[in-house]
Amino acid sequence: MQEKSAHNIAIIYSSGRKNGNTTAQVNAYSKQQSGIVFCLDDYVISPYRYDKQYHNDDFYNLFEVLLRYEHWVIASPIYWYNTTPQMKAFMDRITDYMDDEALQPKLRALRQKQFSLLSNAASPSAPDAFIDMFKHTFNYLGMTFKAHSHVQAS
Repeated sequence: MQEKSAHNIAIIYSSGRKNGNTTAQVNAYSKQQSGIVFCLDDYVISPYRYDKQYHNDDFYNLFEVLLRYEHWVIASPIYWYNTTPQMKAFMDRITDYMDDEALQPKLRALRQKQFSLLSNAASPSAPDAFIDMFKHTFNYLGMTFKAHSHVQAS
């Protein structure tokens, strides 16, 4: 059984600019909600591979830590209706837990968790295509959608 974190919220983000709008949005949310921040850009997360040959990769260790949190807040800028490449790699790598019978029970732990979404872009609202990618993926994994907050960035 996974040991739960003393903090309930994991804020997982990626951005093309380390000190840009997404970081500011994440820091404000973290301060308000007392979440623990995980910047995916600080980790080596290789693209998904069918052969599972990942060298010097941080995904499994990071994912094991994230499983301790009850609420995942995913934050990303919106680039052409999509997320950052590092966030996409993180999402794709969850497939590793689906493909491996030994890891599947850990993946099932997500069914008891919630997720929220933070986004920002030059537009006043997030496009449905962006929101739906996260909602459909995490709903498929059994997670419960809690909230979405979008900031129009300058």
